[in-house]
Amino acid sequence: MFARLKSLDDRIFDNIPRIHRPAINRIMVTATRLGNAGIIWWFVCLMFLISPKWRYTGLVIIFSIGLTSLMGEGIIKHAVKRVRPCHDLDEEDKLLNNPRTFYSFPSGHTASSFAVAMVVILSHCPVYVMLPILMIASLIGFSRVYLRVHYLTDVVVGLFLGLVCGTASVMLFHAIVPQDLFYVMV
Repeated sequence: MFARLKSLDDRIFDNIPRIHRPAINRIMVTATRLGNAGIIWWFVCLMFLISPKWRYTGLVIIFSIGLTSLMGEGIIKHAVKRVRPCHDLDEEDKLLNNPRTFYSFPSGHTASSFAVAMVVILSHCPVYVMLPILMIASLIGFSRVYLRVHYLTDVVVGLFLGLVCGTASVMLFHAIVPQDLFYVMV
């Protein structure tokens, strides 16, 4: 099974340059940079924190980003130690400088993006809030494969890690600080 996954990863990695176009390259670099250090998600979180009605959701987003970072960046990446595919590329084949972190599994950009998306979904945010967040999360995840800094399996596992951490964050936060109690404290 692992040999099949590795073969799929390699085929996608080798063939993704076929869809590279200058305009798409710029969009993907921008998308990936939005995910650097969770920039876009901290901005989204700030928007939630500003609104008293959504402040609780903002706090859950902070918790989910922390949990996702701990699990993905702090534990799984260092346990698996999968080297990023971009380290084998020639400089002229790179659309992005090598990321600061050497290991690729799972994708932290994707994990944090889908952790935030899952919190927003489980918090019953309006569709006009949910859809852009899901679209940005998906774009960030795809950009990691497109830019060849992650294998597809890194991104897929990052997506699942984000969904699990987002769900766990909502459940843990609700168990620790019930939402109705929170409104009394605000």
